Amino acid sequence: MNQGIDLQGSFVNALVDLGLPAGAAKALWLPLPMVVILVGATVSIFVTVWLERKISAAAQQRIGPEFAGPLGTLQAAADGIKLIFKEDITPAKADRLLFTLGPAIVVIPVFLSYLIVPFGQNLVITDIGVGIFLWIALSSIAPIGLLMSGYSSNNKYSLLGGLRAAAQSISYEIPMALAVLAVVLMSNSLSTIDIVNQQSGYGILGWNIWRQPAGFLIFWIAALAECERLPFDLPEAEEELVAGYQTEYTGMKFGLFYVGSYVNLVLSALIVSILYLGGWEFPVSVSWLAGLLGVSETTPWLQVITASVGIMMTLFKAYALVFIAVLLRWTMPRVRIDQLLDFGWKFLLPVSLVNLLLTAALKLTFPVAFGG
Repeated sequence: MNQGIDLQGSFVNALVDLGLPAGAAKALWLPLPMVVILVGATVSIFVTVWLERKISAAAQQRIGPEFAGPLGTLQAAADGIKLIFKEDITPAKADRLLFTLGPAIVVIPVFLSYLIVPFGQNLVITDIGVGIFLWIALSSIAPIGLLMSGYSSNNKYSLLGGLRAAAQSISYEIPMALAVLAVVLMSNSLSTIDIVNQQSGYGILGWNIWRQPAGFLIFWIAALAECERLPFDLPEAEEELVAGYQTEYTGMKFGLFYVGSYVNLVLSALIVSILYLGGWEFPVSVSWLAGLLGVSETTPWLQVITASVGIMMTLFKAYALVFIAVLLRWTMPRVRIDQLLDFGWKFLLPVSLVNLLLTAALKLTFPVAFGG
């Protein structure tokens, strides 16, 4: 079903109607997507930090933050302001250039990845044909920044943390890419819009989670490892490495690592909802509901309602996954580095490979159900 809302087209048409040349209207549109990304990702940080603190407090039978704003909602903002005004210290004998570039290389690719996240048929910043491939490529850049930060800090704990981050990323990116490849095989496309459209029409029964249960679990486990969430937070394990690659960082450079971590968590949850949980699709088919009510799918008010609820569905699915990730962090013990690498190379990799080959076989055998 076409949601009927085209952000770029509506914006350009509105300015053209006001008398602005089409070229000037398109030029004004260009910086807006980045502004939308920055605002949306920043809001997601505050929401996720607040959720993490409240859920962890509930798990430990505490109250959690409650004085900074209603229900402690402004605590993350207070922490951010504190970090901005803290002194920026660079350790003696550290490589100043790499030390400064490291946090930026971790954060920038995560923000850029939001370009390909769709919240509706046309509610996406840019629908490039290789969107999911771009996300995998961008997610591979962050470990370089972590390794750079660890190496340049002139600290053995930082170096060990950086090396762990690189080893962990390489171990879990291959199973993750193979899980994504199985979904791409069924969708016949690398576009995130096409992947969601391939799951539409049958409500919750059409979602990829039923056809790719192993792929869903592999992707979610690998995503948690990529986000360095417990039980996979080996690169910054406090009890072993002080704070890993973050040990020598202070002020906003230190804050950037946390910003990147939380934005990456929300981004991973959004990607899971797109690949396996139908994205903006409802659990009940909208086409079926419209037919039941005798309303045409092209009715403007129905399209506006569908698009609005579609955005909420995408966010609801993503934050349900964030809730699970937070619960896992505060209930699961940390694994050892050898267990983490063994699990990635000896279990997830072979299983993801078998899952991909099985998907290819099912696609040839049951082309109607597996996108032949």
